[in-house]
Amino acid sequence: MSKKVVATTKAPKALGPYSQAVQNNNTLYISGQIGINPETDEFAGSTTAEQAHQIFENIDNILHEAEFSRNDIVKAGLFFDDIADFALVNKIYAKYFETTSIEEFPARSAVQVATLPKNAKLEIEITAMK
Repeated sequence: MSKKVVATTKAPKALGPYSQAVQNNNTLYISGQIGINPETDEFAGSTTAEQAHQIFENIDNILHEAEFSRNDIVKAGLFFDDIADFALVNKIYAKYFETTSIEEFPARSAVQVATLPKNAKLEIEITAMK
């Protein structure tokens, strides 16, 4: 297999000229997800926690579409509008990976940025490998 675009209606449409995800052989690159509910095209809520939960749901739906799982995630990139939410998101992030069979958490980076698309509170990108 070579490069293949992955898309699902169970995650928000791309906000620009990019794909929800691209699979290259056994590696899946999921574009940064923000907390938009794909059914309403609106944020799942105004808080970082509400948006984080929606982001992980969107990621799960993209993983599923590509026939990957949380167990396959090797790297996550987190982008905050306010790094003060780091501890809050850490708790949600840890819970998200609680249900996997991995022994260690994926590699990760977390940074604060000036502004996120649509003024989101959080954006998360994922790399997964089989």
